[in-house]
Amino acid sequence: MKRLLPMNQVRYLAGKIKMKTYFEFCEELRFDNNNWKSYFFAEVSALAYHDGTRAKRELSRIGFKTYKFLENDGAQCHIFSDKDNIVVAFRGTEPKQMSDIKADLLAFKRKSKTEGKVHLGFKLELRKLWSDIEALLQKSKNKQIWITGHSLGGAMATLCASRLEEKTPKLYTYGSPKVGGKDFCAGMDVEHYRFKNNNDVVPSVPLWLMGYRHQGKLQYINHHGNIRKLTTWQKLKDACRGRWAALKKFQLFDGIYDHNIVYYSNKLKGLIE
Repeated sequence: MKRLLPMNQVRYLAGKIKMKTYFEFCEELRFDNNNWKSYFFAEVSALAYHDGTRAKRELSRIGFKTYKFLENDGAQCHIFSDKDNIVVAFRGTEPKQMSDIKADLLAFKRKSKTEGKVHLGFKLELRKLWSDIEALLQKSKNKQIWITGHSLGGAMATLCASRLEEKTPKLYTYGSPKVGGKDFCAGMDVEHYRFKNNNDVVPSVPLWLMGYRHQGKLQYINHHGNIRKLTTWQKLKDACRGRWAALKKFQLFDGIYDHNIVYYSNKLKGLIE
């Protein structure tokens, strides 16, 4: 692969999402299998970057016949369901969407709808869709709620889940930035699996010094594609191995590559093959 400048890397990786084949191991829905769920919601988070037509077609193919696409001023999410489950999937940052860039940069903390303070930009993005999401979920009272998203979508998913605690949602996020301060994180009581792929740079922001913290149970994906619980020293060694492997492929900015949702999905697929 030839060397790519950072912006060209973003375009290259966006192309991988558009060309992706979805749900290769979803002939049977297995919500009782942890590895399958990790892979499935990564696939859903990747699909969330598409428009409603493509998403509806792919989801219908695996049994989700009820589908709704929500969009307002750049913020997007897909809501779909079967007889037992309803899924809310938020789209992540699109580099060409100025509203997304603005949301990422508005890193001032403001009071959350629940407890503590949260990232203003993420809060404003969720606000654009919240009334419609709330209305749709009211119609599905007896279904298990699953919420997911990648990057900015992961941040929005976290805020959405925090507002729905009484409905006991389950949350899967991939490459999500930090969302709120320590009081918000400590007060949020949701089953949350937070995935970070090797050297993915986005989970490092906003900075710890700004008062931001992560919420949820970290699922660290090492450079081999396995989920491991590592010490700080072990993570440093694994990061170096991942960096070296990227350099050998002329991937000079592996923090960008590791953030791509397709790489999350491909690694997690390896756990169920």
